[in-house]
Amino acid sequence: MKVTDHIQSGKKQVSFEIIPPAKGSSIQVVFDTLDPLMQFEPAYINITYHQSETVLMPRENGLLEARDIRKRPGTVAISAAVHHRYQVDMVPHLICGGFSKEETEDALIDLNYLGMENILAIRGDGDPLSKRFQPVKDGHHYAIDLVKQIMNMNKGIYLDEMLRNATKSNFQVGVAGYPEKHAESPNKHTDLAMLKAKVDAGASYIVTQMFFDNKKFFDFVNDCRAIGINVPIIPGLKPLATRRQLNVIPQTFKVDIPDELTREVDKCADQQQVRQLGIEWTMQQSKELFASGVPLIHYFTMGRVEGMVEIVKQTL
Repeated sequence: MKVTDHIQSGKKQVSFEIIPPAKGSSIQVVFDTLDPLMQFEPAYINITYHQSETVLMPRENGLLEARDIRKRPGTVAISAAVHHRYQVDMVPHLICGGFSKEETEDALIDLNYLGMENILAIRGDGDPLSKRFQPVKDGHHYAIDLVKQIMNMNKGIYLDEMLRNATKSNFQVGVAGYPEKHAESPNKHTDLAMLKAKVDAGASYIVTQMFFDNKKFFDFVNDCRAIGINVPIIPGLKPLATRRQLNVIPQTFKVDIPDELTREVDKCADQQQVRQLGIEWTMQQSKELFASGVPLIHYFTMGRVEGMVEIVKQTL
């Protein structure tokens, strides 16, 4: 079932985003994350994709050696395993960073064989040791190029131009939107224009980066509609969990923390109070979003479900 079919069902729904476990871990880590959440009958589950990272490893002579290590593999296999276990629709991510067009096509073929119908196409972050995003050789520079490749496969157009009468895939593609502007965009106007280009290229819906002020989401939706972006826009939320995240989240995800939330965190005596404040803040955000007519809210679990059950129980 496609994501937009869930959105059009007419009932309030949620979805959750999970990350693959670290290399060497068991898939039971994923099941332990999802088991408490499945009581809410999520519309779908997103699972992130991760490229290799450059890690500096010590050598016997005392020098450091740069090695590329993929710390969280398994997105395609986990998508199949989770779907089989829970009979829930899956939305695996595909990213530009770290993958060639050929590797992307191979992943799409695997997902198509497995009966997956949904993809979230994003550029992804660059290597942490690099100041700028750099695609691998013959890789995509931008998410729009990834969207176009998927749309071509839906038409039966593969990278091998010699193929004739190739099987058409049937993917619906979602893309990311940024209520507070992507960190690398020079301004909101440019950012919205790039988002519209992704929609015009074939994206069927948008899921937003996390935000902590609903007004920014509502303004973002209005700005999208004003330039002709008419696909569904799904709000993405993440509860604040620690005091340290007041600095980490803006640095990592380039989103603002509202003054009111910062002041309330400052009043907290310990991390448990911060965690509870984060739960209550996200709960109020969720209630307001549903009351405004939003049909589906997407929650970033980051592999953790502490508080998520409480939030969804109080808002669905």
